[in-house]
Amino acid sequence: MRLTSRVARLSAPAIALVIAVGCGAGDGGGGEHTATIHVTERDFRIDAPHTASAGAVTFTVRNRGPVAHELIVVRRSNAGLPLREDGTTVDEEALEPVTPGALEPGDAGTVRALRVRLAPGRYELLCNMSGHYLGGMHTDLVVR
Repeated sequence: MRLTSRVARLSAPAIALVIAVGCGAGDGGGGEHTATIHVTERDFRIDAPHTASAGAVTFTVRNRGPVAHELIVVRRSNAGLPLREDGTTVDEEALEPVTPGALEPGDAGTVRALRVRLAPGRYELLCNMSGHYLGGMHTDLVVR
């Protein structure tokens, strides 16, 4: 089973609306603040802040690469991420219990949004298209 986000592929004005609505009505209701984390995907690199605050978070993901990229948010342990038998992609099914959210692949030039709730800990943001993770398309995020 593949994880999908609540917000898939949106135009920039639609993302602004999602973020504006999300800021007032967080996952728990009652006006909880939603932090925005800007992520840029390029061929074989993900640029994002290295720290964030725990709670409701909206990742705004811009694909500036020439091909489609996905974004998967995984809570990390001290062990490395498991690979599938193909040896070139991460075993997403094994990580489902520690994956707060994921965006399906987005075409070059798209901007997408993913809203998740993050507990304190260490996370990895990654693209799991064939060979992308091993090519360096991942980054750490520490949530406090």
